[in-house]
Amino acid sequence: MRSIVLQPGGRQCDGLSRRDFLEWGSLALGGLSLPSLLAARADAATADFVRDKSVVVLYLSGGASHIETFDPKMSAPDGTRSITGEVSTPIAGVTFGGTFPMLAAQADKLAIVRSFAHDVGGHVEAHAHVLSGGVDPEGKRTIGHSMGAAFARLRGVNHPRTGLPTYGLLTEKEIDGQYRNERERVIRGSWPGSLGRAYAPFGHEIGWEEKQGTAEDTGGRNRADPTANPLVANMSLNVSPEVFHDRLALLNALDRFNRRSDATGSMDAHHKFTSQAMELITGGAAAAFDLSREDPRSVERYDTSHIDIGHKVFRPSTLGRQMLLARRLCQHGCGFVTVHSAGWDMHADGNNPGIVVGMEMLGRSLDKAVSAFIEDVDRQGLSEKILLVITGDFGRTPKVNKRGGRDHWPRLCTLALAGGGWPMGQVIGRSSRGAEEPAGDPVTLSHLMGTIMQTLFDVGQLRLEPGVPRDLARLITEGEPIPGLV
Repeated sequence: MRSIVLQPGGRQCDGLSRRDFLEWGSLALGGLSLPSLLAARADAATADFVRDKSVVVLYLSGGASHIETFDPKMSAPDGTRSITGEVSTPIAGVTFGGTFPMLAAQADKLAIVRSFAHDVGGHVEAHAHVLSGGVDPEGKRTIGHSMGAAFARLRGVNHPRTGLPTYGLLTEKEIDGQYRNERERVIRGSWPGSLGRAYAPFGHEIGWEEKQGTAEDTGGRNRADPTANPLVANMSLNVSPEVFHDRLALLNALDRFNRRSDATGSMDAHHKFTSQAMELITGGAAAAFDLSREDPRSVERYDTSHIDIGHKVFRPSTLGRQMLLARRLCQHGCGFVTVHSAGWDMHADGNNPGIVVGMEMLGRSLDKAVSAFIEDVDRQGLSEKILLVITGDFGRTPKVNKRGGRDHWPRLCTLALAGGGWPMGQVIGRSSRGAEEPAGDPVTLSHLMGTIMQTLFDVGQLRLEPGVPRDLARLITEGEPIPGLV
């Protein structure tokens, strides 16, 4: 019998493995069936308070410099101002860091927050603190849960029509030791906490090493095929069409028998989820991961594989593919996708590059990938439906260290947003003259949480919903969005 995997990890309260190895040959033959499971999971996802919107969090792991990204501070003294320079934007008086020319041209589609701050300065703890929206105040994971897990708890762990997981985490098969550390940190920070392991994210590695041609074709190095994706094979039908149709014919015969004996109309509902199960089995879910279905010109626009990233060991950047996949997952029913970008810990020490080298790798990758994402989402009419959030552990020290790097600095952090139905083309808040802290009231993680949750939920409807756990309802209904964004 053919098995498919809906989501990895843990067990749900009903005792089912959340890995959900479901034998499609046993559909409607008694025992655990995929249609029944999909039907059971659809209830929460059809709630009136869930908006038809998605969130993509691009997480810059290691802590991106707020100065070399969106607040160059060129009026500050040498040693504080951006050491990658600045580029102008269409917004009068607003510039971005020098490695962001394509993003700068789209500043009217972004909201830049220059007063975002928190107080957790260690990588491991900051990952959990930020990804929880501040619900875990110290990042120790003794309380709280990630924002994506909270959304999955209220919407349901799978989309009611496509069956795709509500909460996804896109990472990379890292080879540099520091990048591997950061990957583990983002996985740790995406935890479901007290909500239960059923609400952990669906984890997927891009896998950059799939070959496109031979090593000789690529200058002695393997290059990622920008359309290749190993998950497609894992989620695709892997038996002969004859065997599949024989079993489907048996299922249909039993279905007709059940319909004749059904006096309640419940079989009509069952048929809906049987059809959904068939779509999953025959490739409906895998289609979301299959970048070969994209226009090659769009794939090329996203492609960042010409940029090598790393410190001790290098690989081609796949950030463009990650962002394209995030857009496709949102279109197919994922509601919360975290995209992990490692390497932003630019101390200029034994494990990390300095700011200039690091931004030439990661800044250029982000510039191409995110500008392609914003253009693509806008072209497809999805700007109102997909909110992009760009942030990371924390910012970097206002003073460049003697090696040409910047160190940890949570008192001012990187934050930018695009889409989601919020007003764009603005800068919110100001940093102090020396880029040390907010010049006025800070934007907090609670504000970020409020913005994300008000994108995903109709708060007024949620207040009227009796079945929502009190702690989650309070978290969402009492949260305020970023001041100035509304």
